[in-house]
Amino acid sequence: MNDETPDPTLRSIDLTRIGKGRYKATNARGGVLPIGSGHDPDFSPVELLLAALAGCGAIDLDLVTSKRAGAETFDARAVGHKIRDEQGSHLVGLTVTFDVTFPAGEDGDRAREVVPRTLQQVRDRLCTVGRTVALGEPVEYVEVARP
Repeated sequence: MNDETPDPTLRSIDLTRIGKGRYKATNARGGVLPIGSGHDPDFSPVELLLAALAGCGAIDLDLVTSKRAGAETFDARAVGHKIRDEQGSHLVGLTVTFDVTFPAGEDGDRAREVVPRTLQQVRDRLCTVGRTVALGEPVEYVEVARP
């Protein structure tokens, strides 16, 4: 029996090289995502960050609005400009735009009504990815110690 209680806050992925400039990320549930350097069809790390921002916001927005009415269409676009300056390479001008339509009628009106407030909450407290980017959490890169 394992006496260690798993840390409910811990999130992780494992990354394995599968070819030149290509990698495979695997999550604890067995999900697999190919990652590339941008010279192949796979998502690059920057594109994954943009997808994570859009996906995180979409999940929260959909969760709140679908309690009122199901969306007829639900699309998002995340953009940013990759620059290199005295702070190194980074993205600026990050914007996630949602294009969501709801059915006519009272339920659709209620869903439309909560979108602005929900997007503000997504930005200010709900989206873990966006909050982490906005707060600027430092990232440590370490090497496995080998004998």
